[in-house]
Amino acid sequence: MLSGDLVAVWEVALSDGVYRIEFAHGTTTGKRVVYVNGQEVVRKDWMFKLVGKETFTVGSSDTKATIAIEAISGFAYEYTLQIAGKSLQKFIDNRAQTTKTWLLKVDGQDYRVVLEKDTMDVWCNGQKMDTTGEFVDDGTETNFTVGEHECCIKATSSGKKKNGIVHYLLLDGEQIPASTH
Repeated sequence: MLSGDLVAVWEVALSDGVYRIEFAHGTTTGKRVVYVNGQEVVRKDWMFKLVGKETFTVGSSDTKATIAIEAISGFAYEYTLQIAGKSLQKFIDNRAQTTKTWLLKVDGQDYRVVLEKDTMDVWCNGQKMDTTGEFVDDGTETNFTVGEHECCIKATSSGKKKNGIVHYLLLDGEQIPASTH
């Protein structure tokens, strides 16, 4: 890839992983190339129109992504990324409310565990996990294994209406702190 044409890079965290989206825009040739994790997913050479949109999908759930190219002045352009129809920031803010992520190291390996709160689906390093859920005195427990280790995501009431339900991850009984992304 010609690094001179690389105009924008975004990181997008989905349940099945964190994706790096790169956009190359040749403003003299009209070329548009989109890369997701280094793989070319869109290539258009010799586009007559320098502004417009490129739409593609990201991740195993085929989440729709759109890059908008707008002229801001003369030969300067602005590039914005939309994920699932929302601006990237709105998408991130929404995911912060609908998912919870933990990063952990187990037996020397890094794991990224994501809980989708609305469906209670659990993802670990890009794989949807087989889980068993059960109701307990103070909420629910969703159990699964990582390697040889027992994991449990506990959901309990915070006792506060604003916060609602609190989710935390136990690995072999030890609580793992939540990640910020």
